[in-house]
Amino acid sequence: MIAPRKAARTVHFVDDYCAVYKDIFPEVRSFESFKYLHIGMISQIKRKSLPGIAKVVGLSNEQSLHHFLT
Repeated sequence: MIAPRKAARTVHFVDDYCAVYKDIFPEVRSFESFKYLHIGMISQIKRKSLPGIAKVVGLSNEQSLHHFLT
């Protein structure tokens, strides 16, 4: 059986905080989106929109964040 991949590392304190909630998410992509949204909320961007957060965390588009929220 293939081992599931690990979630991408982000800021250390965000990783530590979100690790408590890891068991809630059925797949790694959802957990990564959860962490990316946290990083976007504490970032210094003026408007906390999904496209803005995606740009800050290095995603090519905001679609994965949108799917996570819906």
